[in-house]
Amino acid sequence: MTAAAVATGVNQLLLTASVAELGTLRYTPAGLPALDLKLDHESTLQEAGKPRQVKAALKAVAFGAIAERLARQSMGSLWRFQGFLATPGNGKHPVLHIQDFQQD
Repeated sequence: MTAAAVATGVNQLLLTASVAELGTLRYTPAGLPALDLKLDHESTLQEAGKPRQVKAALKAVAFGAIAERLARQSMGSLWRFQGFLATPGNGKHPVLHIQDFQQD
């Protein structure tokens, strides 16, 4: 894949989920607020013309003002999260990097 192909790729995720775990607000070495959390999603979707019950748990991270806002939310609260997926350098599973969230 060329650098131009990478630069123009799309990586967006929109997910309605509840806050299952909420870490402690921390700060990066550069002083940026950061928050690790786990999200739980549950819904019924159509797949191959049939309803399917879907459950998913996803690790997520937020930085800056988004992290500060999220740190004040309660466990179990339901939100619509928007962001992108990235796999940490030492990880095996993608993590949702939250860029925005709003009440669902």
